[in-house]
Amino acid sequence: MILLLRSVPGAMAATLGQPLFWGSLALALVIAGAFAYPVNRWLIARGRGHAVIHQHHGHH
Repeated sequence: MILLLRSVPGAMAATLGQPLFWGSLALALVIAGAFAYPVNRWLIARGRGHAVIHQHHGHH
């Protein structure tokens, strides 16, 4: 995410009231999600997802 923010001119200096801040943040989150989604599906398909950990803590 930091790499994306550094690649957008002015994004690191943008304040909360500026659309550049929110646009850069939204774009970074979309890119991160695009990478995380297939990894999570792969982990869940192999029984290694987040929900598996709850079995060890007694949650159902």
